Amino acid sequence: MVSNKVLRALENTDMSVFSQDRDLRYVWIRNAGRSWLAEAQEGMVDADLLAPPGAERSIVMKREVIRTQRPARFELAIASGASLRWYDVRIDVDHDDDGDVCGVIGTSVEITEQKRREETLKTLLRELSHRSKNLLAIIQSLASQTARHSVTVPEFLVRFRGRIQSLAYSQDIVTDADWRGADLMSLVTMQVERYAPDGMDQIAVESPDVYLSPTASLHVGLALHELAVNAASYGSLSVPGGTVAVGARLEEGNSEETLVLDWQERNGPRVRSERDARFGTSTLERIVPNAVGGQASLEYFSDGLRYTLTIPRDQYEVNPDSSVARA
Repeated sequence: MVSNKVLRALENTDMSVFSQDRDLRYVWIRNAGRSWLAEAQEGMVDADLLAPPGAERSIVMKREVIRTQRPARFELAIASGASLRWYDVRIDVDHDDDGDVCGVIGTSVEITEQKRREETLKTLLRELSHRSKNLLAIIQSLASQTARHSVTVPEFLVRFRGRIQSLAYSQDIVTDADWRGADLMSLVTMQVERYAPDGMDQIAVESPDVYLSPTASLHVGLALHELAVNAASYGSLSVPGGTVAVGARLEEGNSEETLVLDWQERNGPRVRSERDARFGTSTLERIVPNAVGGQASLEYFSDGLRYTLTIPRDQYEVNPDSSVARA
């Protein structure tokens, strides 16, 4: 039997202790609490306490312990409403005063929270694996596209490093938001501000309070990076007084709402009508819109570029507490 001191110690734990004879009838149970053993009484068997699958598993394990005289351990799942409660059950042989096997003695500890944490971790790892594969695919596409339009290796390295750094910045925002995505304002600030000599004083941003999905965050970040690099090298951010207006608005379409992102440069050098293949036009006009399932246009006006990207509803969410303008 269990001593009084042990019983008092057990009361401060989630562990239940029990003993069964060779016929697997319960002899005594201590500290059953609200566990699966709560209704157990002397003389009962597992079939009186558990559903058939659980009872069968428990009986098989206990009989094997008696046969081999070696301890065993198994997990027991008990239905509790629409969910499961899990228990870690450990069994060993019990001996009488003459040293003969007289049954089994065991412990049961609820591990439901542990199992939930394990499932959450597995889900996160699967999500991480999925996103890692997506990220590697993006990097591979960027490497190919950058190499195609680079004349020299040093030029390739500079442009490719910049694009990888852009991905890293966007990924940091997404990670900090627990993989929810990135708010558009943070994305603009992170990707554009460092290319403006006067910082955000040259950048006007007007946007509803929206969160882009992780996929949209990475690709919109790339688009902003391409536009900012070009503006700092040849466009409105390369001269004093040049500005960039970044605007976003919600538009009601025939079938669903969309988010329209505009990049407009003003007061910059006169824009040439011919396109420079090294400028990331394929990223802006093909890769980014294809990735988010939207559409894009790149227009060359005399005082600066205008880029428009349409993002479908499944790639963003609007803060329900914010007041937003809809076109």
